[in-house]
Amino acid sequence: MRGRGVTAYTADLTDDETGRIREQRGWYFYDFACSVYSTSVVTVFLGPYLTSVAKAAADADGFVHPLGIPVRAGSVFAYAVSVSIVVAVLLMPLAGAVADRTGRKKPLLAVAAYVGAGATAGMFFLGGDRYALGVVLLIVANASLSVSMALYNAYLPQIATPEERDAVSSRGWAFGYTSGAFVLVLNLILYTGHESFGVSESTAVRICLASAGVWWGAFTLVPLSRLRDRRVVKDGGRPGEGSVGTGWRQLMATLRDMRRHPLTLSFLLAYLIYNDGVQTVISQASIYGSEELGLDQTTLITAVLLVQILAVAGALGMGRLARTHGAKRTILASLGVWTVILAAGYFLPAKAPVWFFALAAAIGMVLGGSQALSRSLFSHLVPRGKEAEYFAAYEMSDRGLSWLGPLVFGLAYQVTGSYRDAILSLVVFFVIGFVLLARVPVRRAVAEAGNPVPDRI
Repeated sequence: MRGRGVTAYTADLTDDETGRIREQRGWYFYDFACSVYSTSVVTVFLGPYLTSVAKAAADADGFVHPLGIPVRAGSVFAYAVSVSIVVAVLLMPLAGAVADRTGRKKPLLAVAAYVGAGATAGMFFLGGDRYALGVVLLIVANASLSVSMALYNAYLPQIATPEERDAVSSRGWAFGYTSGAFVLVLNLILYTGHESFGVSESTAVRICLASAGVWWGAFTLVPLSRLRDRRVVKDGGRPGEGSVGTGWRQLMATLRDMRRHPLTLSFLLAYLIYNDGVQTVISQASIYGSEELGLDQTTLITAVLLVQILAVAGALGMGRLARTHGAKRTILASLGVWTVILAAGYFLPAKAPVWFFALAAAIGMVLGGSQALSRSLFSHLVPRGKEAEYFAAYEMSDRGLSWLGPLVFGLAYQVTGSYRDAILSLVVFFVIGFVLLARVPVRRAVAEAGNPVPDRI
């Protein structure tokens, strides 16, 4: 679910092939390291567990009061995700500017990775009514992941030639899906058999949370041992140029340039809206399953495993559909499916794991494809010679808006007290995204960007 952005500078690819392949293999392992956090912590365990901790701390009306603000306990996780994304957006330009100025991405990657891994490992101590500790650790871990991914993606143009980048990026995705599924299987064994291991259910969950941090930190050693820093030369600039404000200035300059390509900007806006819906469904699905549908953790883990497996097949299948019907039509069809999924989720009966698995299968079939095709379609709308900066803005803008979905979800539950109403509120992201994308004349947009128009798009 993470897009592969590239950074707003070019790199000298003078490395010999053997050295380049060695770095690429090391680079894959950061996805292998950190994807476990996204899958096991954010998607499966932390939402339901943090919600239960917040409920233990709640007053008679079901509210907790962080900083004196009344917050319904069931909204705590969603609000914490939103805050973490805002923090990440504030930190990413700073980290990017320092990396540009010094050319030393690897130490910054190490700091971000190990702060995030440490915060995740610290979730072992989350229990009782210490929901505030969980909120802080979630914000730190989530923001650290976002910063580390921005730095990680910045290596791609330095370790792969233009012809290699699609394949190298895809292998990183594959490594991430592999580790996520493998660790989820281990989590499932521990959680379902916690009594035979001599631990309580709560302790098993805390071990699963903390182990993701240990896994993240341990396998981060591989990319740190193989990647190397390079002298950075910015496009049209001087080596080592940069300042604390450079990241934000570059982003703003790119967005101003996008105004000369309004159709590209229109597509980007549509993507940001519907992708925010996608990300929110993924992050809040476990809470919906546990709190509203009364499903146990074993069912939720199995459902996420199903999504992981089918996302690969779905991406390949939607890719074939795009070759026949065009990427835009295929994406629009997937947004229609997402809308149906949310509507079906609203009516999903409680205590019915079979129907929840069916919904998970549907999500898996459209998840990978809708995001992969969106990125490939955007690549056709980028003016030639501006690929790096446009994709950097794509990544920054994506993360910058993705706090809105969790906020809407949390507010809907805050107001109504119903997770069914909260999940249904996310339909608006797919409907608006569908309408905005449908209005983009992509063939004209490709031509106006100065690129050749494919036969099918």
